[in-house]
Amino acid sequence: MDEIFTGSFTQQEPIPDAGISAAVEIMRSGRLHRYNLAPGETGEVNLLEEEFAAFTGARYCLAVASGGYAMATALRAVGVGPGDPVLSNAFTLAPVPGAIAALGARPVLVETTRDLTIDLDDLEAKAGAARVLLLSHMRGHICDMDRLMRICDATGITVVEDCAHTMGAAWRGVPSGRHGAVGCYSTQTYKHINSGEGGLLVTDDPEIAARMIVLSGSYMLYDRHTASPPVEMFEKVKWGTPNISGRMDNLRAAILRPQLAALPRSCEGWTDRYRVVEAGLRDTPGLTLVERPPEERFVGSSFQILLEGWPGAAVRDVVQRCAARGVELKWFGEVEPRGYTSRYDSWRYAPSAPMPATDRILAGLLDMRLPLTFSREDCACIARIIRAEVSAVFQHGAAPAGADH
Repeated sequence: MDEIFTGSFTQQEPIPDAGISAAVEIMRSGRLHRYNLAPGETGEVNLLEEEFAAFTGARYCLAVASGGYAMATALRAVGVGPGDPVLSNAFTLAPVPGAIAALGARPVLVETTRDLTIDLDDLEAKAGAARVLLLSHMRGHICDMDRLMRICDATGITVVEDCAHTMGAAWRGVPSGRHGAVGCYSTQTYKHINSGEGGLLVTDDPEIAARMIVLSGSYMLYDRHTASPPVEMFEKVKWGTPNISGRMDNLRAAILRPQLAALPRSCEGWTDRYRVVEAGLRDTPGLTLVERPPEERFVGSSFQILLEGWPGAAVRDVVQRCAARGVELKWFGEVEPRGYTSRYDSWRYAPSAPMPATDRILAGLLDMRLPLTFSREDCACIARIIRAEVSAVFQHGAAPAGADH
């Protein structure tokens, strides 16, 4: 009898006991708002910002209500306004172009490589089209950041990094989010630390930091921030910076702090599970793995495979066959958005010219989560199921005989 996987791809680990205890204390106090503090009290949000700044090596940190809000705030803080073009990945999730569109700005999409990263040749060709790049490290894949920064520095492009899938990752030892002017992170349930919703921003630029804090809704309470620039910097920006309230509260910060402390261990756990799946799928006929470069310290919280050159009906058959055996795969090549998954031509608020290279990649791109609630044996079982179903469809001639192995 064929194996059936019975685990849940959406079940996260429980909040640590320390986070639950801290959250209960916050609720008992009634002081959930970040600025509602007792005399002499630092506050959970301030402590989280201090700890995340130290974790990333950044001078300044701001905790906010969501990852999408973080990106829009970063773009505003670096000067993006209505009508401005902003370069960004064609392969990403909807909140990235959504953050650009929220400002009335215009996404200028850049093609995608087989490594699932931004195409640096296409970026270089389009570098004159905008002065800001919102770079998405989509599904945890980091491009050659050294070359990217050379391109952007040479052409005067400010880089804002979307690190929703790369918290804890690095390129050549530099933490993700620390190459550009601002790094943006998410603490939504399916990210690397979980507060349901939430976001974090880091920067070394004192003026950008001050603008972001005022934007987040500090009113004139910016002096209560601790991972922040000197008060004098706020005098420079406060008169011309709008309040677009999106603060994080002490309750969410309380449950995030113990998770942040455990994040290095969690990252090791995700990547260990990733390697189990990778080993189980290597050399599967018709299936291409995305090889990770040695310069990248990645966090394997999700896994991607390519069925290159396969017709859509065959890819859909693999998805359905795996689903029947309990393995949930998301297909980025579907015409209609499904769940969290969409492709660039679904973002009709952000119209784009055709992206043929990206189209070829997305046509055969399958994705799945690897939560820490899976064991190594769970991951081996998942790999066996995917291998069997891909092989069955491929061998029955539903995929082209020349597809990459």
